Amino acid sequence: MKTKLLLFSLIVTIQLSAQNYQNIHNKAIFLDTHNDFLTQTMEKNFVFDTDLKGITHSDLNRMKEGGVDVQFFSVWSDGDQLNPYAFANRQIDSLDAVIKRNPNKIVKVANSKELLKALKQHKIAALIGLEGGHQFENDLNKMEALYKRGVRYITLTWNNSTPWATSASDETIPDGAQNSEGKKGLTVFGKEVVQKMNALGIMIDISHVGEQTFYDVIATTTKPVIASHSSVYTLCPHKRNLKDDQIKAVAKNGGVIQINFNSGFIDPSVEPRETAFLEKHQTEIDSLVKTGMLSYHAEESMYKKYTDESYELRAAFDWVIQHIEYVINLVGIDYVGIGSDFDGIYQPPKQLDDVTDYSKITKVLVEKGYSEKDIDKILGGNLLRVLKANENK
Repeated sequence: MKTKLLLFSLIVTIQLSAQNYQNIHNKAIFLDTHNDFLTQTMEKNFVFDTDLKGITHSDLNRMKEGGVDVQFFSVWSDGDQLNPYAFANRQIDSLDAVIKRNPNKIVKVANSKELLKALKQHKIAALIGLEGGHQFENDLNKMEALYKRGVRYITLTWNNSTPWATSASDETIPDGAQNSEGKKGLTVFGKEVVQKMNALGIMIDISHVGEQTFYDVIATTTKPVIASHSSVYTLCPHKRNLKDDQIKAVAKNGGVIQINFNSGFIDPSVEPRETAFLEKHQTEIDSLVKTGMLSYHAEESMYKKYTDESYELRAAFDWVIQHIEYVINLVGIDYVGIGSDFDGIYQPPKQLDDVTDYSKITKVLVEKGYSEKDIDKILGGNLLRVLKANENK
């Protein structure tokens, strides 16, 4: 009888905890370090403060509904973009226009003090991440100008290398691009970039960089780094993910790893299945490209057209939790967070359809027995600590 009572008590406790998860989620500062909606604005003319449910992963009202408190908006261009600095500024202009139209819902903030003030006013605190150092065009004055416009982290490379830092894409292919000094990693100027970022208060983002660049950054920086949207290599051996020694180095540095939702970065079975899916529809993709459509838009259209097929390509929701817990088990609760990559990925995991679904992560963490304090750290507290540590006092 005593065993049955204990079991009943445990079941009731779990049920009450599960019912409580929404309160825990709402009380926490939920911070996502990587959302690519500004690219959707530039490429498809989508407007953030309109209803885009079923079209994009994000819009302003859905972010409010999903309990997003702090959002880093990614400013991105590929390595072939002409005048990338001007293009970056146009993306920031588009965000500023949304903020101007919606002053009661969202505000751009410059530091953690302004961020907390925005939250007290029940507004989304908006910051900017520059995805790819090529966008300041090897000019530290342009970097500083972007800082003044709200950039608070810079991903040193995108898939393309810069003259001063090599990317993961290039470091992991035979005869991949070298930096201007004829090697992998940071050049002398690349180290100056890191030092300038430290001095300004811009977080150094090591997502997308090659391993040599990563370790050169760790040896150079005086401030904690972030991986704004990366996952765990041991669970899914993709070049965009971090190996155990890198995760340990980030923790020793006091940084944080923000787990990416892209199905192909969290479930190792996804990428080969996606390759087969795209090969199956290659003739149709080629036809669209011939009309002038960009190749990645043509590929994306296949996912939207063949919805049943593409749905089955999505990773199971539990993979996100596995990546979060892997970091926790390896280095501790203080070094992991959320960097969704929403609106920059084709296929988020099942159950994480858009920004209204973030609380599902909280629900599982509650069910697994994580304390409210630890959940607060995962949802935003860890990144907020790193943001503060990078700020000029």
